[in-house]
Amino acid sequence: MDIFNDPALFILKIPAIFIALTIHEYAHGYVALLLGDTTARDSGRLTFNPISHLDLFGTAMLLFGPFGWAKPVPVNGYNFSNPKRDILLVSAAGPLSNIILALFTGYIIRALGTFSPALLTQPHISTFLSLCLQINIGLSFFNLLPVPPLDGSKIILGLLPNKWIPGYIEKSRYVPTIFMILLLAEWGLRIPVFSSLIYPVFRPYYNFFSFLIFGKVL
Repeated sequence: MDIFNDPALFILKIPAIFIALTIHEYAHGYVALLLGDTTARDSGRLTFNPISHLDLFGTAMLLFGPFGWAKPVPVNGYNFSNPKRDILLVSAAGPLSNIILALFTGYIIRALGTFSPALLTQPHISTFLSLCLQINIGLSFFNLLPVPPLDGSKIILGLLPNKWIPGYIEKSRYVPTIFMILLLAEWGLRIPVFSSLIYPVFRPYYNFFSFLIFGKVL
């Protein structure tokens, strides 16, 4: 899909991104609230208004590339009864919400293909649903990467024994900088180092959900 040569694709991708990012961040804030932290709600981030959640650069990355991010929801671990466990749950809520959205969208596509195939011949409908499926799978995968400050790094911190946590933090100190350099090189300079490293892992991840939804790899 080339948004530069297809204005309709560009327009359809915007609401698909807004839905994915908004649900992702709302899920973080809602689970934090359930666990006793009102920080997201008090700061106006427990909302379905996408503007509240957009990070300019992260949204642009999603719009023009396969991966991106939103503005992180603020969380105060001191409000949790079990901070290590609860931060893990809050962190996992975002990617899990995108997985659920991807499955929901995929099963809509499958149901339409069975019961109303004519609707899928409408290019805007099929394109929008495909974008929702792909963006949510991509967003869940990206945020599960064990790179600070992505959700995956916080999930790992919640799973590691306490004695290993300082070592993990020390060893991952420079990873975000390297990660951003690779992203910028790929996005701005068209040097495909990031995709060369990520694609061999992302493809099986995407294929798993494709098989789970459609019974085959697309």
